[in-house]
Amino acid sequence: MNNFACFGKKLHHLCSCSFLKLALLSQSMGFLLLCYYRFLLLRAKQFWVELVYFVTLSFLGYWVLKVLPVRTTDSFTPRNLDLFFTSVSATTVSSMSTVEMEVFSNGQLIVMTILMFIGGEVFTSMVGLHFKKFKLMMMMSRTEKTASVNSDVSSLSSPAKAIDENIELGLAIEPEFPHDQIDKIPAVDDQSLTLHNSIKLLGYVVLAYLLVVHFLGVAMVLVYLAFTSSARNVVKNKGLNVHTFSFFTTVSTFSSCGFVPTNENMIVFSKNSGLLLILIPQVLLGNTLYPSCLRFSIWLLGKSFKKLRDSCNYLLKNTKEVGYLHLLPSLHSSLLVVTVFGFILVQLVPFASMEWSSESLSGLNSYQKIIGSLFQTVNSRHTGETIVDLSIISPAILVLFIVMMYLPPYTSFLPAKKIDQYDLQPHNQRRKKRRGKLIENLIFSQLSYLTIFIILVCITERKSLKEDPLNFNVLNIVLEVIR
Repeated sequence: MNNFACFGKKLHHLCSCSFLKLALLSQSMGFLLLCYYRFLLLRAKQFWVELVYFVTLSFLGYWVLKVLPVRTTDSFTPRNLDLFFTSVSATTVSSMSTVEMEVFSNGQLIVMTILMFIGGEVFTSMVGLHFKKFKLMMMMSRTEKTASVNSDVSSLSSPAKAIDENIELGLAIEPEFPHDQIDKIPAVDDQSLTLHNSIKLLGYVVLAYLLVVHFLGVAMVLVYLAFTSSARNVVKNKGLNVHTFSFFTTVSTFSSCGFVPTNENMIVFSKNSGLLLILIPQVLLGNTLYPSCLRFSIWLLGKSFKKLRDSCNYLLKNTKEVGYLHLLPSLHSSLLVVTVFGFILVQLVPFASMEWSSESLSGLNSYQKIIGSLFQTVNSRHTGETIVDLSIISPAILVLFIVMMYLPPYTSFLPAKKIDQYDLQPHNQRRKKRRGKLIENLIFSQLSYLTIFIILVCITERKSLKEDPLNFNVLNIVLEVIR
């Protein structure tokens, strides 16, 4: 019995020591990982962080898509390369696919929805804001720590003697900065603290914007499907879950991906004008009008809550200092709204006039043609959802769509240039100078003139383009105009 008792005590002591060693090892590993994370956060460039982020998501999405079964297991199974390409396309919201969308099962569609959500521009920019906030907080803490060390060192009558005493006690730590540079390190000022609080508030505003717009979009699509039997029957005949379809389509539209869980994209819903009207705001709020709506949300938040007014005013007046790409100055945001709707009008008029009686809009009444044309022109720039077969629309419209896809999302027409407030020239000269700047803003680039003439030639020769495609095609017209 004594041997068993002694053996039990030794075993208990061994287990206790092993558990303590494992706890210390895990704590050390956690500390090392935290230090490595902080090092990467402070040293790594944004390009490499985003590259690792998207590559990791692409491989993770591919692995999950491969594990989950497809819907057409008996007739068709996608290759590994097809699944990986689909995962990359969903993560980078590029809306390219090598297989039909109806091949994927409900679980795979949910995975693609998550990939599109966390790979969208708004979500990734929000993550970048939180990283920037954390980096700024670490820099502020280091500055405060250095300032406290500076205060302690300056308060000593003999710093060298104090350091020698600490060395004897084994408590000395090598200073992070030389003694002659400690006085040069500034303490944390109010501006840095205001910037930190403003970026923190901006991150929460973007998160709320993201969630509210998605919630309203999904809710409206679900309500429309519940009260519209034609659209609901299309979803059910395709074997799709109504909730999955609503989430998938809303997330894809907002993130400008353009994926729709049907083989025909939105062509099967061309007569459902209500659904198209629900998705049009999602396209604009998640892409071209996002900066203007974000600025309006911050302004409205500052007007509604007095506690947040200072931070909101700082965000609105110091967009350059904040460094958030999607938070534009007031003038740029206003001109952006005008430009976006101007581009929509520029596309809507020729598209509706040239395709009204064509095969692409056949079978639709006048109201459905107007809404369908509006939906098509809104999606042409970056989203990519379509209600028509692009292969049968006129070449002039294709050229116009190509130009619109080429333009960056935040392109603004009439970028008014500021005039020096302290210009001492006479009034007449200042007026001529202002008029000259306006004319300079109205002048197009050479590429714009070439595009306009290519579209005009395509419109005038549209009959020849259909009857004699060998001699009259868009490529030949482009070569002749440029030459």
